[in-house]
Amino acid sequence: MTAKIMELDALKKEIKARKEAGELIVFTNGCFDILHVGHIRYLKKAASLGDKLVLAVNSDSSVKKLKGKKRPFVPEAERLEMLAALEMVDYLILFSEADAKKLLEEIKPQIYVKGGDYRIEDLPEAETVYSYGGKIVLITEVKGKSTTNLIKKIRQSKDEK
Repeated sequence: MTAKIMELDALKKEIKARKEAGELIVFTNGCFDILHVGHIRYLKKAASLGDKLVLAVNSDSSVKKLKGKKRPFVPEAERLEMLAALEMVDYLILFSEADAKKLLEEIKPQIYVKGGDYRIEDLPEAETVYSYGGKIVLITEVKGKSTTNLIKKIRQSKDEK
């Protein structure tokens, strides 16, 4: 494990100190099951919006609930390890809930980021973010670069053999 991967209490203390130092905290979350260029571009853009980027990663159990019983393809420990190796990610936390509302309530980042495939009015976290005065930013998705598209491509190439 790396120092970037934190439990909630430690992360809350770290974020509190960063905010007191005047830093802008950006928060995003997701499954990040099969890491691809769309993820990298998204995380770079998210990180550019503030001083520190917190990335909350869905646990294996929550990925199964969200994506189906055959997912994730990559176990949570390996997903965390790969994401921790990315320079634009400052902090990682694993979470098991269906959405990030609880974490947002605890951490209260100034900016909450989601991909452009979402609409603010459909985000379960929107009310939570607005309740503490946070801002939501939607980042334009990288067309054609998604885990779903990658899975389709792998399946098609397998069928062509």
